Amino acid sequence: MADILKGGPCAKALTEELIGRTVTLKQKDVTPCLALLRIGERGDDIAYENAAVKRCEKIGISVKKFLLRSDVSREEVLSAVRAINMDADIHGCLMFRPFPDKAVEEAASRLLLPEKDVDCMTSGSLASVFSGSGVGYPPCTAEAVVRLLHYYDIPISGRRVTVAGRSLVIGKPVSMLLLRENATVTVCHSRTEDLAGECRRADIVVAAIGKAKLLTKEFFAKGQVVVDVGINVDAAGNMCGDCDFEAAEPVVAAITPVPGGVGSVTTAVLCEHVVRAAEKA
Repeated sequence: MADILKGGPCAKALTEELIGRTVTLKQKDVTPCLALLRIGERGDDIAYENAAVKRCEKIGISVKKFLLRSDVSREEVLSAVRAINMDADIHGCLMFRPFPDKAVEEAASRLLLPEKDVDCMTSGSLASVFSGSGVGYPPCTAEAVVRLLHYYDIPISGRRVTVAGRSLVIGKPVSMLLLRENATVTVCHSRTEDLAGECRRADIVVAAIGKAKLLTKEFFAKGQVVVDVGINVDAAGNMCGDCDFEAAEPVVAAITPVPGGVGSVTTAVLCEHVVRAAEKA
């Protein structure tokens, strides 16, 4: 049976470190502050918001919420972003995406100051992920994958990694972060020929396609480490990942659960980005 790579211990270790760093900042009269910009009442946004607020409270990070109705105008959204930019007490901003209007989302992302972009929403932050330098931070979930592997002392350098997924939110950024760790990375997607074979040949599989239980038993081989980033709901209404956990777990060496895996580390990484932004400020 596989080792279960739970996110809770990793998130707890990072949280404890951040509590100390926040205390040091407050001794200098600086309180790290996260702005949350949410449009509408999507259930997944609210769930992530609640998790983020809970983690911030535990660490000592203050939170300012900018909650807008679903039919909000373009100018109201941009006005909220300007207010976040101008507020010196706000060190980081998380915008819940996707927006109802893609054009408004793009305009808001262009307007947000890069130094307050703690979840890689701006083009400048995304460019820094690919270049390895610049202002901004990687997407929290992509960085959480690497943090989780480090926490469990899973070697990355020299290993073959297959990333199943090519989005700008997870697939492409996590590929760049793994390349920085000297992994040999293959990026696949739903149209890759012999996707199962590409996954079987890897030492580490990162599942980030966004389809419930798409990766079944034939995708896995003995000795592999599987990091499942997917957050889906199966036919029975249960939360599940992109991997068929019951099929993969008897085969592979280690696997993250869903829920209870990468997701719990993501909010801790978000808070780390806010604390780091406050330290820079």
